[in-house]
Amino acid sequence: MLDPKQLDDLARRLADGMPEGLKVLREDLSRGFRSTLETGLGRLDLVTREEFDVQAAVLARTRAKLDALATRVAELEATAAPTGSQQTQSSAADAAQEPPSA
Repeated sequence: MLDPKQLDDLARRLADGMPEGLKVLREDLSRGFRSTLETGLGRLDLVTREEFDVQAAVLARTRAKLDALATRVAELEATAAPTGSQQTQSSAADAAQEPPSA
């Protein structure tokens, strides 16, 4: 979440940006902005940078494992393909020799 110091700074900058006639109310505006910011940001489903970095690392490891598994499956399919195509050809030949069932 945001550091309270950052919230104060943001609220102060918003209050400083108000027109000259409203600067008398600067302190009240600053408190109001801070309260509004805290409430609005509190509703958001935010994570800390540390949590984000941990999840990014987990995702990177998962992607690497997925790539390795995809490569392994492709290798296994390549070695199984000649055997599988021979079985398919013999099954097709057997089916051609059998009379159709009625």
